[in-house]
Amino acid sequence: MGFYTVSLDPSRVDAPVGGIMAGNGILEVTDSNFDQDVLKSETPVLVDFWATWCGPCRAIAPIVEELAKDYQGRVKVGKMDVDNNSATPMRYGVRGIPTLLVFKGGQVKEQIVGYVPKETIQKAIDKHLG
Repeated sequence: MGFYTVSLDPSRVDAPVGGIMAGNGILEVTDSNFDQDVLKSETPVLVDFWATWCGPCRAIAPIVEELAKDYQGRVKVGKMDVDNNSATPMRYGVRGIPTLLVFKGGQVKEQIVGYVPKETIQKAIDKHLG
């Protein structure tokens, strides 16, 4: 068995300005890039506040990934790990996870707490498109 060291050259990673893609078109949102990537976004943004230890967060993750594909180009979808980023969840009163917030024009327009079906999240997003 061998050991391998992997090093990423940041200049070769395809990522949007100011953020790292968490995969499947999902933006990794942090305290440091939140204002730029979420509040100043030209399009609505769905932010999933989650943690690795959270069972319901893991259960809703595939739905969030599907929504990122379904709304590609119309809505930004981001995930924020609350264990690594505490300022933003505190700023928006996130007390339970998963919490999904829909932002438009720098303002929270919708808040969904806990596991919900895909249709519930779609309705919340659809209200702010157009």
